Amino acid sequence: MSILHVRNDALDTNPPAGDQYLSTNGSNWLYAVTAIYGFTLLALFAVTFKARAGERFFHYVFIIASFAGLISYYAMASDLAWSLISQANNVSTMGVTRQIFFAKYINWVVTFPAIILALGVLSGISWTTILYNICLSWVWIIGYLVAAYTRTNYKWGFFAFGQLAHILLLTVTMSHSRRVANRVGISRDYTMLAGYVNLVWLLYPVAWGLSDGGNRIGVTPSFIFFGILDLLLVPVLAFAFVFLARKWDYNRLNIAFTQYGRVPHSHGTFPEKDT
Repeated sequence: MSILHVRNDALDTNPPAGDQYLSTNGSNWLYAVTAIYGFTLLALFAVTFKARAGERFFHYVFIIASFAGLISYYAMASDLAWSLISQANNVSTMGVTRQIFFAKYINWVVTFPAIILALGVLSGISWTTILYNICLSWVWIIGYLVAAYTRTNYKWGFFAFGQLAHILLLTVTMSHSRRVANRVGISRDYTMLAGYVNLVWLLYPVAWGLSDGGNRIGVTPSFIFFGILDLLLVPVLAFAFVFLARKWDYNRLNIAFTQYGRVPHSHGTFPEKDT
């Protein structure tokens, strides 16, 4: 037997259940996504040593987001952190029961606010608005989670509540935040990053409606869909932020953090920034 032969026995150790369940190929895909998150985490950690002191804010934010993705996808790849839920839609074709992985929603509870925090700090909006946006993302995710665990068509009511929060979040990030970003001279980069995030976010209700909501596609295809979206949202966005941040004036953006706290936007010498 080849020493390089590797067998995924996660589903033997943690067997799936239900009519729609995670397959071995699906587990393999999720382990691949886990590896990408792990690489992103290590790469961001390594890059922090090249960034100047006080200019590692975005590195730290996306390290946390990558860590959440790493843990969540490892759990899902191992066929853990799920519940067996009866479905209300398409039962004649797809069956009555389906594995619903709550680890997916736990991942979003961490990663969505991390992205909102990064965009908010970059744009220069108030901390109150940032907190408001973070809470909107939690309402969005909770709406989806409650809907996924609802065994009747009342689930679509919770989905609608979540979508309302999503629409409000999109409105703030693409209107008010963009106007503020223009005042601090970061409008082009902010619009590009926020536009990209919101474009990816627009596909989440489609993926949810086909999977945990409408029961139209199986568990493995749904993970391929969500996995691609999550990779576009965290690893790709993380490297885009880190790349663009090299040319940003942190002092002008009022996000120059030092060992003494946040450097005010004023004239003066701050030698600790050079360490």
